[in-house]
Amino acid sequence: MEIVDADRWTTDMTPEMFVRVTGMEQYPEYLQKDVEEDILKVYSNGEINYKLRDIHAKVSVIWNYEAPEGAGDTHYSIMRGTKCNLIIQQGEAEGYQPKLYIESAMGEGLEAFAEQLENAINQNLQERYPGIKLQKLADDRWAVDIPGKYKVGHEAHFGQVTEKYLRCLVEGQLPEWEVPNMITKYYTTTQGMKEAMK
Repeated sequence: MEIVDADRWTTDMTPEMFVRVTGMEQYPEYLQKDVEEDILKVYSNGEINYKLRDIHAKVSVIWNYEAPEGAGDTHYSIMRGTKCNLIIQQGEAEGYQPKLYIESAMGEGLEAFAEQLENAINQNLQERYPGIKLQKLADDRWAVDIPGKYKVGHEAHFGQVTEKYLRCLVEGQLPEWEVPNMITKYYTTTQGMKEAMK
C-alpha cells in the first residue's frame, strides 16, 4: 500500500447557510478555529491517489452545500480490468440515479467479448436476478438495466449494514475477509489525511 499524493479543501459556509443547516444562530466555540472573516471553512472535500499491490487507485469526494437546482447527488467510479471497464455513473444523463456501464477494453476481439458479456448477463445473471437486461449503446459500450426491485436506497442500505454489524457483535467476531479490508481502509484514509495536511 503506497500513498502517491493527497489533497483536501474546504466548502465555505456563510452564517446564513449554517443557520439553515443547524438551526443555530451562531458558530459554536469549537468551530471558531475554522472561521475566517465570518465564513466557516468546512474541510469536507478530498482526494487520495494511491497504489494497492501496484494497482493505481484514486478516491475523490466533493461536498457542496447544496446540489444545483433540479439536480441531485452525483457519483462516478471506474474499475479498470484487462477485458473491460465497469463504470458507475450518476449524473444528469442518468436522472441522478446510479447506472452501471460496461466498456470493452479489448480493441480487437470485440465480437467475442460482446458474446461473452451477453451470455454472462442473459444466462448467468438472469437466473439469479430475473429482469436484468443488457442494453447495447455504442461499439464498445453497454448499459446494464437493473429493475427497481433490486435497487436499494441509502436508508435501506444503512439498515442492511447495521443488521450485519449487529450479527457480528452477537457472534463476537468479524468475517475473516473483513479484517484486512478494514485495516487497509483505515490505513488509506489516515495516511491520505497526513499527506493532504503536508
